[in-house]
Amino acid sequence: MRIGELSTRTGVSERSLRYYEAQGLLVSDRTPGGHREYPERAIDRVIRIQELYAAGLNSRKIQRILPCMRDTDGGPSARATPALIAELTAERARIDRLITDLLRSRDTLDEVIATASTP
Repeated sequence: MRIGELSTRTGVSERSLRYYEAQGLLVSDRTPGGHREYPERAIDRVIRIQELYAAGLNSRKIQRILPCMRDTDGGPSARATPALIAELTAERARIDRLITDLLRSRDTLDEVIATASTP
């Protein structure tokens, strides 16, 4: 499929798809006319990339993680190294800290709203 179809089917802009390719996250073949052609499995790959970005990972980490994931079901493969597992564990701990901080901020806002709303 061409880049426009991949964009439509995944909801990801063509610009982002080109960026993913430049970062080594996505691979395309080229037609004789120079147009990008993606296999059907690229849909799962793009969705997985979006999920990892949404989790707060940067493209460098995503590039290291993707080979350790199966695109069709998103599950892990046996290729993850102990170093990568340690890095991912640290990343998860960072996300947990962010969640804790956000919950604390929300609680503070709830208190301010409650106090300000009391006549």
